[in-house]
Amino acid sequence: MIRIENLVKLYKDVRALDGLSLEVKPGQVYGFLGPNGAGKSTTILSTLGLIFPQEGRIELFNLEVFRDGKFNEDDLVEAKRRIGYMPEHATLWDFMTPAQTLDVIGEAFEIPKAEREKRIRELLELVNLWEDRNRKVGKFSKGMRQRLLLAQALINDPDLLILDEPMTGLDPKGIAEFKEIIAAQKKAGKTVFFSSHILAHVEEVCDTVGVIVKGKLRVEDNLERIKREFLKKAGYTIILETNVPVDFTGVEWKVSPLGEKKYRIVAPEDIREELHDFVSAKGAKILAMQVKEPSLEEIFLKMVE
Repeated sequence: MIRIENLVKLYKDVRALDGLSLEVKPGQVYGFLGPNGAGKSTTILSTLGLIFPQEGRIELFNLEVFRDGKFNEDDLVEAKRRIGYMPEHATLWDFMTPAQTLDVIGEAFEIPKAEREKRIRELLELVNLWEDRNRKVGKFSKGMRQRLLLAQALINDPDLLILDEPMTGLDPKGIAEFKEIIAAQKKAGKTVFFSSHILAHVEEVCDTVGVIVKGKLRVEDNLERIKREFLKKAGYTIILETNVPVDFTGVEWKVSPLGEKKYRIVAPEDIREELHDFVSAKGAKILAMQVKEPSLEEIFLKMVE
């Protein structure tokens, strides 16, 4: 769906993108993470042909739309017909209603009028704005505007949905509905490229994560493999509870008591089998043993550091 190779974008002396390479495969929900100024928005805008990088290559739907400072306009237009885009900061027409807004955008995609009217109702019902279809957008709350932006991104039934910080301003109910819509897109075989700074949202809805720092991709993989690799480097944290106190004097692991018979053990590798034998040799029994997996936030912060 998206293939970016060695992309470079300079703003005077600042390298917003510094040889960035990433790949979003069909059917993925790809979470694109990075601190402020890391290059997330620059990547998205470059992919859509809205800003010009200086070097590199961008491919959409197997069409090479950009190479070394020049866009192939014909291929870019063809690719963008299959893309839905929800920007982080967007200007809506405040004097129009949601129905009118979607009608104008649908007409721009050359969707026939009858089909357009049907699609508008489906989308406004999907984002819970049908009852407000005739209200002026200028009277909408931030959350309502976000939901309308999502509807406009879906008007052309895109194969690739690009969302830039889509849950900003939504209440918990709106966030839950948003996640359901993303899940439905994945179930329908669509691809979602999803930028966010709210790590819990990314962890819940994305199957693949890319982390960008200072214009470079630090990691790109599915969440389980990222966590496994992180554990190998940062060490395994095991919470252990026994039936009687255990003396850990002399062991190479880092042991911190959490109570009389409960311990936190940090080791450079998975030592659960060895730990079981050690505790048994001390005449104790294990009541509970759990490897504490890192959250995506812990991994992200470590990568940024």
